[in-house]
Amino acid sequence: MPQGDTSARPPRTVLEQRIRERRQTFEEFAQFAEQFAVEHGEPGTLSARHLQRLVSGRHPDGRPIGQVRPATARLLERIFGISVDELLAVPVASEAIVDSDRELQLMLSVSRRVDGAVIRLLTEQLNAIRRLDRQLGAIVAYEEVKTKARQVERLMSYSLSPVVRNQLAALLSELHTLAGWQALDVGSLSESWQHYETAKSAAAESGIPSFETHSLAEQAFVLLDIGRSGDAVDVLAYARTRTDDSCSRLVRAWLAAAHGEALAAKSMRSESLCAFDEAEILLPADSTSADGPYVVLDSIHLARWRGHALARFGDASAVDVLSGALDRLDPSFTRAATALHVDLATAFAVLGEHAEARIQACRAVELADQIGSKRQKRRLRIFNGL
Repeated sequence: MPQGDTSARPPRTVLEQRIRERRQTFEEFAQFAEQFAVEHGEPGTLSARHLQRLVSGRHPDGRPIGQVRPATARLLERIFGISVDELLAVPVASEAIVDSDRELQLMLSVSRRVDGAVIRLLTEQLNAIRRLDRQLGAIVAYEEVKTKARQVERLMSYSLSPVVRNQLAALLSELHTLAGWQALDVGSLSESWQHYETAKSAAAESGIPSFETHSLAEQAFVLLDIGRSGDAVDVLAYARTRTDDSCSRLVRAWLAAAHGEALAAKSMRSESLCAFDEAEILLPADSTSADGPYVVLDSIHLARWRGHALARFGDASAVDVLSGALDRLDPSFTRAATALHVDLATAFAVLGEHAEARIQACRAVELADQIGSKRQKRRLRIFNGL
């Protein structure tokens, strides 16, 4: 049997069962674990060959594997949230596994009861999670949105109604897009990338092009965070070419602003400011979006994005633009406020006003700690001692 095969043979350990549930081969999971270890400061390593021994519980010659190295055990425990002893135990056959026909019948019946009212309820739950996320951060809301995504994915996978399935797919795309942004904020870049990949796949099934374009555009911010600004510019330029009249003015304005931020990261000043001007022209008076993907953009947030670009360019006007945005910002947008303080610290530092820069940096660190934002703290590394 090839390494990583997930055929019909029963899983030998809970670890193998969990990897199958993630729909990954041994090689794919080993690569994910290595990246997870780097991003979370774990010293453990895990090759595909080592992983195959662990999931079988034995060496190739049939000997038991014995004690797992502490660093490897800790890495697996952090990924799955259960002890290594539980992971290496033999799975207990549940009724759902033994009677798979019954489970299929049950889930088909459950999914048949999903109607417009259920879709609205699930959407309301997503909106409540969004509110928690923007005010309290991913440290509170990340696990909840992943749980909700699994629930919606399960309902969708058994839905036979094309209309309901498309609606669930759009909702699943929104959930994974939010999860992607949360993972990015807490510093789990590979997880963020995978969330956006799932979001794009779900969006494609929804049949609504703007959802796929939006999830593609948000994924570009992962590229920005790993220093691939040129790739991010290309992705966002392509995303903007995919929009048409079916895409709302609000989403097109958001795409232009996102493109402006990527261009700023690439030090393309005139092109960046031109993109922000385009966003301002496109931005509708009503910045709420009932249809299409969820985006947050109004005159305040657009000023915040433009101020970020101006701070990158060392423009003296950045302080006034950013301060104005901060004064008008809804106080529930804690993550946005954190980013504003980071940008203000940068802008003041460029002007040589180091005392004020330190004040802004300290406030940014305080907020970043509260919401668990490793992303914003990483941007503050230029301020020694914080």
